[in-house]
Order: sequence, then C-alpha cells, then structure tokens
Amino acid sequence: MSSYSPGLVPDDLVVRARAGEADALDELLTLLRPKVVRRCSRFLPHTEDAEDAAQEALVAITQNITRYSGTGSFEGWVTVIASNSARMTYRRLRQRAADSGVPELPESADPRTTSVIAGTRLDLMEALDQLEQAKPQVVEPFVLRDLGSLPYAEIATLTGTSVGTVRDRIHAARTFMRQALRTIP
Repeated sequence: MSSYSPGLVPDDLVVRARAGEADALDELLTLLRPKVVRRCSRFLPHTEDAEDAAQEALVAITQNITRYSGTGSFEGWVTVIASNSARMTYRRLRQRAADSGVPELPESADPRTTSVIAGTRLDLMEALDQLEQAKPQVVEPFVLRDLGSLPYAEIATLTGTSVGTVRDRIHAARTFMRQALRTIP
C-alpha cells in the first residue's frame, strides 16, 4: 500500500490507477471515499443523500480516470466530479419529489436548513440553480472556491481561465448569491 498523508493522494497511485492497475484503483477509491463524502455533504447534509452522491462520484471517477489529463491537481478534478454529483443528486431528488406530488417542506420548516427531499439547504441549492440559469460561466468557479475550498490558481487551471477571470467570476457569483439568498423564502 502507498504511503498516504491526510488530504493528499500519492501521485504514483493516480498514475498506476490511470494505467489500469485494478489494485491501485481500489486503493485510490478507498483513499478518496471520505473526501468525496465530505464534499457531497457540503451540498447534501442528509447522510444517505451525501453517500448516494459520493457513490455516484466514485463511479464517475472510476469510469473517467483515464480522462484525467493531469492539468490541475487530481484532488481538484475529484472536487469537480463530487460537486457535480451532489448537485445532480439534489436535482434528481427534487424532481422525484415534484413528480410524486410531495410538498418539499412542511409549513413549519425553515427552507434554509431543512429539506424533506434531500436533507439539504434548499435556499443554497435553489440559489445555485438560479445562478446557473442567469450566469452559467460563474457557477463552477464559485462552487470550487466557496464550497470546494480550492485555491484561485487551481480553479484557473481547472477552468482554463486566468486568476483574474476566476476572481471576477467568483465575485459576480457571490453578489448574485447574496441577493438570491435574501429573496428565497
């Protein structure tokens, strides 16, 4: 087994997993699982929902490991996949609730902290959906910085933009989100 420091995935393990070594991929997924679950729980605090999203993210990582280009950090790439998986899980749960006619919230619930459909902060997820509709180019940098805690330079690498553009997009997203969060019931 490779040596492992908390928060860091050994480069050699990623290289071996990308090369198709099944044992390396298993070890890599084992190391990534807690990080991916934590990332998903930033969006979906309900444990079962976060674990479902994390499992989908790990499957996506497995299926796409050979597509990781090495541009940006591997953990940044994983953060993108986990964040997207959590958001997709939320959308799927919201749609399932809408299709079944189940109200999203009991009347006494606070939408900032409660969700019958996903155990998540509805205000945050709804504001992210509004942001994506209004300014799609700012969503990824915002999610990676404010929910993924990635550094600006890493986000610039992952998005193929300059650090200045990343900062501008994050600023625009934060401005939008502040306003959106004030207007969501």
